[in-house]
Amino acid sequence: QVHLVESGGGLAQPGGSLRLSCAVSGDTLDGYAIGWFRQAPGKEREGVSAMHIRDGANYYSDSVRGRFTMSKDNAKNTVYLQMNRLKPEDTAVYYCAGNRRGGLLTLWQRHGADYWGQGTQVTVSS
Repeated sequence: QVHLVESGGGLAQPGGSLRLSCAVSGDTLDGYAIGWFRQAPGKEREGVSAMHIRDGANYYSDSVRGRFTMSKDNAKNTVYLQMNRLKPEDTAVYYCAGNRRGGLLTLWQRHGADYWGQGTQVTVSS
């Protein structure tokens, strides 16, 4: 059974940085599309970034492009989201999700995933 487990959330000051990790177990990363999504209280879930592990194709939302970077470590079966120059509006629960069958576009546009993690809280506040 495939599991995705996020870690690395916490409290950061505006302008600070955090790195989230998404560890995948039960299958290899290769062939997956992995995405990061977030949901703030009272708001709809939004896509933050997504990547196809094999070919490297990726998407970033306009709100994080240039500040957040997604990367992968195939040996550790882990995907990362490096978040720099954090803003209070980045406060949300962050989820990683994986899609093998549907592909990157389905994951990014429809939030269609085979697997979801449990989420990790990111709070940006002074």
